[in-house]
Formats: sequence, C-alpha cells, structure tokens
Amino acid sequence: MRWTIKPKPEQKEIDRLASELKIDSLVAHLLLQRGISTYETAKKFFRPQLSDLHDPFLMKDMDVAVARIETAIAEGENILVYGDYDVDGTTSVALVSSYLLSFYPNVATYIPDRYGEGYGVSYQGIDFAEDNDFSLIIALDCGVKAIDKVTYAQEKQIDFIICDHHRPGDSLPEAVAVLDPKRDDCEYPYDELCGCGVGFKLIQALASQHEETIDDLIPYLDLVATAIGADIVPITGENRILAYHGLKVINSNPRIGFKAIINQTKKPILTITDVVFIIAPRINAAGRMKHGQHAVNLLTETDIDQATKFAAGIEKYNIDRRSLDKEITQEALAQIQQNKEEEGFTSVVYKDSWHKGVIGIVASRLTETYYRPTLVFTKSGDKLAASARSVKGFDVYNALKGCSDYIEQFGGHKYAAGLTLLEEQYGNFKHQFEKVVSETIDPNLLTPEIAVDMTIEVKDITPKLMRILKQFAPFGPGNMTPVFMAENLQDSGYAKGVGQDGAHLKLAVTQDGWGPIGGIGFNLGDKLPLIINRKTFDAVFSLDENEWQGNVSLQLKLKDLK
Repeated sequence: MRWTIKPKPEQKEIDRLASELKIDSLVAHLLLQRGISTYETAKKFFRPQLSDLHDPFLMKDMDVAVARIETAIAEGENILVYGDYDVDGTTSVALVSSYLLSFYPNVATYIPDRYGEGYGVSYQGIDFAEDNDFSLIIALDCGVKAIDKVTYAQEKQIDFIICDHHRPGDSLPEAVAVLDPKRDDCEYPYDELCGCGVGFKLIQALASQHEETIDDLIPYLDLVATAIGADIVPITGENRILAYHGLKVINSNPRIGFKAIINQTKKPILTITDVVFIIAPRINAAGRMKHGQHAVNLLTETDIDQATKFAAGIEKYNIDRRSLDKEITQEALAQIQQNKEEEGFTSVVYKDSWHKGVIGIVASRLTETYYRPTLVFTKSGDKLAASARSVKGFDVYNALKGCSDYIEQFGGHKYAAGLTLLEEQYGNFKHQFEKVVSETIDPNLLTPEIAVDMTIEVKDITPKLMRILKQFAPFGPGNMTPVFMAENLQDSGYAKGVGQDGAHLKLAVTQDGWGPIGGIGFNLGDKLPLIINRKTFDAVFSLDENEWQGNVSLQLKLKDLK
C-alpha cells in the first residue's frame, strides 16, 4: 500500500475560511481540499438545494426531445421506454415510464435480455416495437453509439430519443434527439450525470411544460440516488444535490419496491454506501441471473404484498449470484496461477462456461487481488464477451481503443467497460492489451494507493468533529470519506485478532497520553504482530461510530498500519 498525503492548502487560506465560517481549522482544511473556499460554496455543500439544479433546457436537444414527446401524447402514439439491464438502466426505465404513466396511458417498458440481445439497443427490441405498434422509443443509459440500430428503426418509421451519459463515438446516431452531456457540442454545465440523471433532466423538462415544479418530482429521487451510487459517478455538483435529496426519500418515504427490499434488511437509516451494497446488488441480480424486467417490475410496483413477492424472488437471484461469483473467481485465480501470469501488467482470463451475468463482479474481485487492469471473458452466442475493470488513475477505455483492431465492439467508462470479439482474435487481443497497458501505465498505479486528507492527533478526534464530518455526506467519487493519518500511536494492550481465523484487527490506541480510542481493521489481522512487537506505529483510518447495546462510541476504521 502507498500512502499519499494530499497537498495541504495554504495556512492563510485555512485561517481565513475557518474565521469566515466560524469553524475549526481542521474542518476548513478538509473543505478547501474539496474546492470549497467561500461561505457561499460551503452553504451549497452542507445544504444542497433542489433550486440549484440547472435548467434542463440547457442540454443540447432537450427542446426537440420534449416537443417530440408532446406530439406523441397529443396524437395518441405508443411510447416504448427502453433501458439497459443494470441498475442505472432499470432505475432510468422505472423513472421515465412511471412519470409518463402518471398522465398518459400508452407507455410500455423494454429491457434487453443480457444473454439473447446483449448490452444496449438491440435489433430485437426494435422489432418488438414494430410488432407492437410503437412509433417512439426513449432509450436510457444506452444508445449514443447505436448508429446502425437507429437507422434500422428509422426504416420502420420508429423515432428515437436517446438519453445517455457514455462517451459518444466519432458521429452520433440520427435520432430525433440525443441527450448526452458528454457530447462535444453540448454546453450543459455538468457532464457527470448518470443515465438515470439524464432521464431525470428529461422529466424535469417535461414537468416544466405541465406546470409542475421540482417539488412534484421529489418522489422520483430515490431512483436517481440509487443509480448515482451504483454507477460510481462523482458525487459533486448536481449529482450531490440529487443524491442528498434522494437519500432523504429512501429514508423517509421510499417507493414500495425499495420498501420491500429495505424491509429485508435491519438497517434503520441507509447511507449512500448502504444503497451501493444493499439495494443496488439486488436490483442488478435480476438482470444478471434472470431478466432486468424483474427489477423494473419491482421498482414500479405500488402494492406492498406484490412488491414483497417480487423482492423475495430478487433476493433469491442475489443469493445465486453470490455463490456463482465466488466459484468463478476461484477458477479465474487458478487460471492466472496455472498460466504463470501473476507478474504481468494485466489479467485476461477466459472460460466458455462462465456465467455472463457475473463476469463484471469477477473482474472487480481479480482487480482487488492483483491490482491491475483486468478482463474476464466468456462465450456469448458465437462471440466472446468481456467485462473490463481498471485501477485508480488508469483509463481502460482508452487502452481498449488501442486494441480496436481485434475488437468487434466496445463501450464504457474510464474504469469499467464491456466488449465483444471473435473467438479466433482472443489470443491476439490478449497480447495487444498487455502490450498497450505495459507501454502506457505509470508503474506506481499498480500499487494500491490510500489517499490521505491530512495528519491528525488523537486529541482532535472528538464527537463534535464526527458530527461535522457526517454533514460532509453523501460520500463518493469527488467527495470521499475523509481519511486521516496519525503517527506514533501506542497500543493500550487490547490488540487482538477477531472474526474467523483472526482475520480482523481490534485495538485501542493512545497518543501522548490522549485516548484510548477503539479501532477496527477489517482484513488487517495479519498486522497484529507489528503492533505487539513495536513501541509505536502509524495508522491511516476514517472515523466511524460503533453502536453496541445502545451505546454509541467513536472508533477508528483502520485502512492500513505501518
């Protein structure tokens, strides 16, 4: 592990902000690191306001999209709301379809089958639209690269409105409207929205034509917050506002489908992290193990008994997904070892029987083990399909561009992508991917890094500090949970391994007579000898609250010790 301490803001800036906001200089330091340097920006950070959302009509093509939907409604056309099978796609479809259905009946939903159709807009989906007399498709979280598919639809007199957030290719599909803040010619002020976020801007624009205000759209924000968390987009700007208010909805008055999932857990209050690790995997499991439409059915259900049945089915998919992902991860690790590929710059593995629905999770697990750009392939029809994952700081999407001679199609983001290729190209691709990565990656990126916000002393770790840090939430990329380093800590004699085979580390530390303060380090049990055999040690950690028998105490959530 590399510990990298972020640059410290200038002391005079820290002092100025501390006095302006009447806060501790430690908090001022953390705010400045997040780009918050004035009373006004601090107010927006701590109290995100829905009134600060941008005008949706600033997005290129929004006026055309709204006009086309209004025409469809006026003329009684059938509208098909189409989205991908992951969390971002299924929440987007639930969002836009349920909004339209609130005032117009001729709306249906379509999620492509992960196995029969694959990612994004499919010919099968367009044929379905033609067979069922749909003349307008609204595609969400996909479509920005579906040039041939949109042309195919045009030939059948079916119009497309595309709401996407992926990087476009060299040209755009000839759709009626392409809403994508990552378009080069789009001046929209914030380009980090997820697919569901772009869908929300569309309903925000439609609502403004129906004399509705942003307050009328608050009930839809539980879907948007879930997509923001699951899609790992930055929780800054508009995403922060949407996630903040969406979490409030999840914790106070969530839609029936979320209620059915939350009822299965024992959590009274959910954070964005809980949304990512509790709600999102269950929604995702439907598309991975069976069909994404099951997730849309759950998210749009209004009867709690029916939703409870749907949630129980999805829970079973999630349990099956877990056991499969564990089994395939073990096989993939064994393959890397058998091929003596532990040393390279990449991990690329393939087996024709691996379940396509979990290869993305397996790629993430392998990245955790070997910490390098990773691809997991399986057979999909007459081609191979892969999920790619990267390490912090390395753009795997660009690396795939460098291998495009061997790829049929690919798409995605800096840290996660998907692709298909012909089986005979697998060996060439694998060799080329290793070559591209080895020539372009900074070797430092192959060692996991812990970014440390600042050094802190035990005496400064107080309940008041914890209360303020809680208001920094929701956390995520662009606004991560603050990480601290403390030096010359001493064990107060409590250190021990806990959990199965002592995998986790429990301790209590002191520093210069201050403390003790408890700490827990998950999967740090192997560090126990380091503490017992030394007078002092350094640690990096975030702050956490430990609840035990009704008592709440501060604790260090340890990330690493040296």
